[in-house]
This record gives sequence, structure tokens and C-alpha cells, in this order.
Amino acid sequence: MNTAKKPNLIYVFADQLRYFSMGYTGDQNALTPNIDALCKDSINLCQTVSGHPVCAPYRASLFTGKYTTSTGMVINEIRMNTNHHSFADVLNENGYETAYIGKWHMYAAEWGNHYDPKNSFIPKGPDRLGFNGYFAAYNFRHEYEPGIAYYHLDTPEKIFYDKYEPDAQIDMTIEQLHRLSEGDKPFALFLSIGTPHDPWVSENVPPEYLERFKDKVFSLPSNYEPENDPHADDWAKLSEQERNELTEWMRVYYAMTANLDDNIGRLRKAIEEMGLDDNTIFVFTSDHGELFGAHGRRAKNIFYEEAIRVPFLIRWKDELETGVSRDFILNTVDIMPSLLSLMGLPIPKEVEGIDKSTDIRGETDTDDAALMMCCGPTATFGNGQEWRALRSRRYTYAVFKSDGKEFLFDDKEDPYQMKNLIDDPAYADIAASMKQQMYNKMAKINDTFENNTWYEEHWIKDRLILHTATIDPVS
Repeated sequence: MNTAKKPNLIYVFADQLRYFSMGYTGDQNALTPNIDALCKDSINLCQTVSGHPVCAPYRASLFTGKYTTSTGMVINEIRMNTNHHSFADVLNENGYETAYIGKWHMYAAEWGNHYDPKNSFIPKGPDRLGFNGYFAAYNFRHEYEPGIAYYHLDTPEKIFYDKYEPDAQIDMTIEQLHRLSEGDKPFALFLSIGTPHDPWVSENVPPEYLERFKDKVFSLPSNYEPENDPHADDWAKLSEQERNELTEWMRVYYAMTANLDDNIGRLRKAIEEMGLDDNTIFVFTSDHGELFGAHGRRAKNIFYEEAIRVPFLIRWKDELETGVSRDFILNTVDIMPSLLSLMGLPIPKEVEGIDKSTDIRGETDTDDAALMMCCGPTATFGNGQEWRALRSRRYTYAVFKSDGKEFLFDDKEDPYQMKNLIDDPAYADIAASMKQQMYNKMAKINDTFENNTWYEEHWIKDRLILHTATIDPVS
């Protein structure tokens, strides 16, 4: 590594962008030339998975390197505990300036009422998890129109965008990069872009992007199921009307993704023009995917490939190879330790993920499967949806807590996961091995596979997470 100056980090993550909706992954409907070009200039970590494929749990794991069962972020719309040695804390301790732009999704403490500043404004201090520099964020919402979309700086005042939100956020990012590049400190900027998260209505994307897709033909997934998955929560179920709208939802989704692609192109051009490309690690990824009716579900929060597989492109000019793919498994909890190690920074002992920086460099090829989990419904407390899964390079094993239903998929031979092999004698040894590995990983992090309401009763009070592994549970 070039030791003259510590590398900068620019980490860009979209919301609900699935791996399979990129041109570089073979999607013929995708219009993503800039992201495809980035792939050619990067390492493509093609087996990156979202360890808990929901917005808030992903972010909690990203910034702590811990699983949901240790962060307590078991559903959306609860407030993160700040008793963690976070990603940004390490950056601060090692002379970095930090910046954060976009959706935060770890501060609400009320179901609904998302637009009230008491839920949407994240005040300066520990609730920003160490992001002590420029912070232009909002807790969450999914309207991107100018005059409707807004963010906060260091006061509860709402600042409304005067253009489509992703366009404005890239403008803000470029402005901050100019400022940061003129300083003496290395920097780390995180950009959380809200698209292509629903609602997929025409008002939520500029018309010129919809126009690009007017002649595209969208079809239901090959693994579409006309009946709702019996394990689905209310966010994953589809009404008949919604089923009739699926292909038009896709049209808006892909239009949003095309806009995202244009903005990635703008950002990359600005980075190169500022001369930042020489010593900056650039990451493009997503928090989770989307099913669009696959397996009788929409949304995420499930172990199927459409929900858990996400793009992960990493570029570091002259330090990392370009135009290559690596197929080791990168889980959400592995991102923090891996990036810190690449940057030559210490990894907190409490981190539960694995440092896979040598795998990224191609020096090793760790054959480690990912523990994935769902700890409850998407945003309300309730029991019945909890599952655990293990994702290896080839297989997915999963089990639901509520009824013990088990699954085993050969993801290589059956990429749409349409054939459950759990009762096939020919796969009995593989199923047993995957199951044992999964429970071993759970035991290592003290995950006892609790019901969702257990956390509400023992760790959470009034939607505030009061417990982590290092403090006593609430009484």
C-alpha cells in the first residue's frame, strides 16, 4: 500500500438495488453503462450478500461490523443503540474527516409519523455513530421529487431539494469532495441514495428516464408464484391489484436505476477531474434487493437470491486489480473489517465480521459461508417470520423458527431456487453440514434464535434499543 498518505474512502450504496438488475450481470432490460464501465475498472465481488436484507438492519451491521442479534436493530423504525465502536469512530481516531449524505434509517422511535423532525432529524452527537463531520441526512422516506424530498443538516429545519433527489445528492457529494480534497486530512464519505426503492410510481422518477423504457417489455420472474408465501409479513404480501402492477413497477424501478447509473457516471468523472482517483477506495453497492413476485413475495427480508444478492464493486487505482471477479462470500458484517484493513486501520475487537481484505486482493480465497438472518417483520413487532440461513458459494440452507420449515437450494444448478432439496437423500450430507455450520456460527455470536418479541420485551423500550452485548438488558 502507498504509505505516503492514507487512502480516502468513498462508499456509495443504493437502496433496494439487486445484483440481477445490472447490465454487467446480464440483464437485457438494464441501462447501466456507467456502472458496467465501473465493473470493468473494479473488482467485482460477485457473491456479496445482505446478511439481514432490510434497510435499518443492514445499516446497523455496516457501521458496527456486528450481526443484528448483537446490534438489536431487529426491525425498521427503532432507534439504534450508540454503545458501539463504530466504523466512523475508527476513522476519527485515525485522523480521518468523515461525511455522510442521504438516508440514515437508524433514528426513528415511533411507528409512522416519519416526516416529523423528531423522527427524521438526527441530532449531532452519539446518534450519528461517529459521523462528526458534514452530515446531510434524514432518517427515512421514499419520495424523491423536488420540493417534496428534503434533508437536515445540524438543525431540525427541513431543507428541500430543488431537483430530483439523487441528482441533488450527487451535486452535494461533488461539492463536499472538492472541500475535502483541499484539506490536509484523509477522508471517508458515505452516500446513501434512496433509489430504486419504491414507491414505483411515475411521479417518483424524472419523465425522461421513463421514456427510455417505453418500449421495454417486462415479464414476471421465472420463479413467480401466484399465491403469497405463507411466511410473508405484510410488506412482502401482494394484493391482486399489486400483482397486476408488477411489470409497471419494474419499468419505474429500471428507470430509477438508469438515473442512478447516470449519477454514478457524473460522480466518477468528478473524482477523476479532482485527481482523487489515485488514492481513493471507491465502493458501489446496495443494502438489499427486491423480489417482484418471485416465490410469491415482493420486497426483501428473505433468504432468496433476489433479496440477498447485491452488487459490490470496489476500485482502488494501482492498488487493486481491475476487471476481475472474486466469488468468495462477502457478508454485510465483513465490510467494515475488510475496508478498515485495506486502509491500514485497526479493527475493533468487538467486530463480528471477518477481515477479507486479502481475499479482495486475491492473495487468499477464503471458503467461508455467510450467516444470514431475519429477526422479525419489516417494521412492526410480531412473531412468525424469523429465519436463519447459511449461504455458501453454491448452496443456501435456511430454516424458519415458527414451523421448522427447512430449505436447501443448489444455487448453481437451480439459480431461481425453485427446487427445495431438503428431503432429497442425495443431499442429506450437504444439508446436515450446512445446518451444523449455521448453528456453529450462531453460537459464536450468542444468537439463540429468539422470537422477535423477545427483543421487544428484553432489549427494547419504546422503540429505543437499550441493550447490546456489553450492557445489561432492560428490566
